[in-house]
Parts: sequence; C-alpha cells; structure tokens
Amino acid sequence: MSPPCGGFLSQYTHHHLVAFLLTFFSYVLLHSSRKTFSNVKVSISAQWTPSVQNGSSPAFSPGETWEENKLFADSGDATLFLGALDSIFLFSYAIGLYASGVMGDRLNLRYVLCFGLCGSAVVEFVFGTLTEWLHFYNIYFYCSLWVLNGLLQSAVWPCVVAVMGNWFGKSGRGFVFGLWSACASVGNILGAFLASSVLKYGYEYAFLVTSTVQFAGGVVVFFGLLTSPKEVGLSMDSDTDLRTVEQDSDSHRPLMSDEEEEEEEEEEECDGGNHTIQAQDLEPEVPPTAIGFFQAFCLPGVLPYSLAYACLKLVNYSFFFWLPFYLSSNFGWKEAQADRLSVWYDVGGIVGGTVQGLISDYLGKRSPVLAVSLLLAMGSLVGYSHSPNDQVINAVLLAVTGFFIGGPSNLISSAISADLGRQDALRGSKAALATVTGIVDGTGSIGAAGGQYLVSLIESKLDWMCVFYFFIVMTGGSIVFIVPLIFSEVRSMWRDRQARTHQL
Repeated sequence: MSPPCGGFLSQYTHHHLVAFLLTFFSYVLLHSSRKTFSNVKVSISAQWTPSVQNGSSPAFSPGETWEENKLFADSGDATLFLGALDSIFLFSYAIGLYASGVMGDRLNLRYVLCFGLCGSAVVEFVFGTLTEWLHFYNIYFYCSLWVLNGLLQSAVWPCVVAVMGNWFGKSGRGFVFGLWSACASVGNILGAFLASSVLKYGYEYAFLVTSTVQFAGGVVVFFGLLTSPKEVGLSMDSDTDLRTVEQDSDSHRPLMSDEEEEEEEEEEECDGGNHTIQAQDLEPEVPPTAIGFFQAFCLPGVLPYSLAYACLKLVNYSFFFWLPFYLSSNFGWKEAQADRLSVWYDVGGIVGGTVQGLISDYLGKRSPVLAVSLLLAMGSLVGYSHSPNDQVINAVLLAVTGFFIGGPSNLISSAISADLGRQDALRGSKAALATVTGIVDGTGSIGAAGGQYLVSLIESKLDWMCVFYFFIVMTGGSIVFIVPLIFSEVRSMWRDRQARTHQL
C-alpha cells in the first residue's frame, strides 16, 4: 500500500528544500544569461552590418566609420555567423559535458559548480559588454570566447543533477525532477524579461545585467550549498531512497560550514533501559568509487536515451536560440515584443515537464509517456508552422508546442538521467550520477550543435517552413530511439507478472 501524502513529504527536511532551491536557481541564472544571446541577435546583427538598422551611429556618419565597425556585408552573413556561434558554443559545451561529468564524480561538486557559474559570467561580460564598450569587433575573438563559455557552462548541469540525485530518491522522482527541471524554462523567461527591459539602452547592457546576477548567484551557491545528505545526518535507506537516521545538535549548523561531521556517541532509550551506541562500533561506510566513462556509456538505457535526446535537444534548442529572431523576421514584430512572446514556449515546457513526470511516476515507466508526447509534438509543430500573424494565437500554439517538446526534453535531462545514474547495475559503484548526466546531455548537445548551423543554413537558402519540416523529422527520430525502450519495459513487466504468478 502506497504511503499517504503526509508520509511522502515527511521524508524531506528543510535541507532538501535548500538543496532544491539553490540548484534550481543556479541553473535559472545560467540559462537567463544564455538566453540573452538569442534575445539580442537582431541588435547584434544590426551592429555588425552597415545598414540603416544600425542605430549606434548617426545617419550622416561618413562611410569609413561604417567600415571600421563592419564585420559582415549584409544581415544574411551576420545570421550565418550567429548560427555558427551557436554551434561553436554547443560543440564545446558537449565536449565539456563529457569531462565535467567525470570530474563531478571525483571532485567536490560545489567547487566545480561555482567555478562554472562565475567563470561563465565573466566570459559573457567580456563577450557582450566589454567588447562593445571598447568598440572591439573581431570574429576570432568572439569564437574563442564562445568556446570558453561552452566549456565553463558545461560544468553546471551534471553537478546540479548529481546534487539533486543525492538528495532525492526514486520515490516521486518524476514529479520532483519534473518540477525542478523547469529551471531552464524559468531561466529563459527571466532572461527574456531582463534583456527586453534594458535592450533600449543597448544590447551590451543585457549582457551586463544577466552576467552580474549570475556571478552573484555563484558566490551564494559557494557558501550555501550542501552537496550530500551525509553532511547533515542523512543516510541512504536503500539504493534509491533517503531517510533521516540521526541528527545531533550540530545538524542545523550554518550552511556555510563545509567541515566533515565528527563521529560522536549517541544515546537512545529502549523499553525503559538506556543503551549507548558508540559511533565507532558501527560498520565504517566505504566511500563509493567513481564509475569509468566507457563503463557508464554501456549501462542499460544510456545510449538510446542519449541518441533520442540528441534529436530532441536539437529541436528544443533551436526554439531556444532562434525563436525571438524568427518572430521578428517572419512576422515583423519588434524585438522586445518577440522576446516577451517567446516565453510562452517555456511556460509550456514547465507545465509539460511537471505533468509528464507525475504521470510517469504513476505508471512506473518513463518511455511510454515520452513516446506519446513526442507523437503529439509532431502535430503541434505542423500547427505552429501555420500560425497566423496574431500574437494571441501564436502564444497559445507556442505553449502547446513547448508542452510536448520541452516537457520530454526536461524529463530526459533530469529524472531519466538520475534514474540511469542510480540503476541496479551500479550496485558496487554509486558515483555515476554526474558521469551519466554528462553523457546524456553531452550527446544531446552534439546533436543540438550541428542543428543550429543547419537551421541558419536552411533558413537562408530556403525558408522557415523547411526549417519546421526539419524539426518534425528530428522529433520522429527521437521516437525511433525510444521505441526499443518501450518494448524492453513491456518485457520486464511481463516477466515480473509471470514471476508473481508462479509464486502464487
């Protein structure tokens, strides 16, 4: 019999809430600064091309002034370079994820996480703000900064998923991680509003605001995050769940403390008698050894989910990087209006990830929920590609599309990655969460990286309708990789039912 709601919630302490919120807002701040680049593409393109759209110089400026600031001859070349920057970022991000996942299982997660947050904030400030203040425009410098930014940002996601996996067990993981994975979408929304609110002063101020807030968030996380339940007297109840075992008087010490818990004597009364339990009499806990990279790749379900995520993240990140640009160029809406309208895709993703995670918890299976959602996503893509020039209708279709695309993307990158990193095949080696998360997200980022340049190429050579056909094909490809997982789960359910029948 399933425990009541109160029993389900009673397993969590305020330390769980703090870990949830700090990891959540870590990625919110990272994604808000990442979203800034996609929100100001129109302004950047105007600054880099000698056209009347460029408002940085008066109309009567001499021609040589234009030539000094010009990077590209027209907006088409600038658009291709912006797509190339997206691909450069995602390729370096993907490579970094493979390395960051391995480091996350071997180093202190808090140090790796804060290094990624603060380092990325500095790079984004230099890329978007400092270069504009100094009027320094150089293609190779931009590319180098964006490679470094991808490597630094790759340190964040495996760490926050690993911390969440340490704190929250399998019970209710789909719902908890589905709700928590809204961090990316919330970050997109925050980034869109921050960028649109200061864009009238220049795109450099959008980078300034988001990078400053992200750096401050990294400092807070460094002093406040507890990466392991063991630091506050919590222990593993099983391979998947956590329970409160014993908390001494120091269990509520300030969160800024990073000292190891000292072993102390504990007393408990049983049946009227006092019994003293010496901590040193307990069996010493053997620290888990980190799993190897290739060993993690060969774990059941890691490869098919990684390939499915590569197709799905291509579509999801194409909306992330190109949606404001598409709304401005295709419908002629102002950049600030397009930025605000694009948040409806993220709203749909937030609801989709939470609802689909809850359904997968109820069914006890993830892959069937993903397959159904992605089938409906193909239909929603067709519908959105024919959206009229009406902001209300466009927002509704965007939310529906985000529900069926962003929801499965959030589920794979969070709850399913945690499931794969805590599966039964890891009995002897529990330190695999960050490594597995890095593999899944890294493979997805490779697919997304190649897709961003293809999007800009297809749009410049053909049109946006062909881009949506490309999205539909890639969504269908993700279904192809998930279908074998459904059959595997069905066979597992059948074997379990047969075993129970024989026992009866």
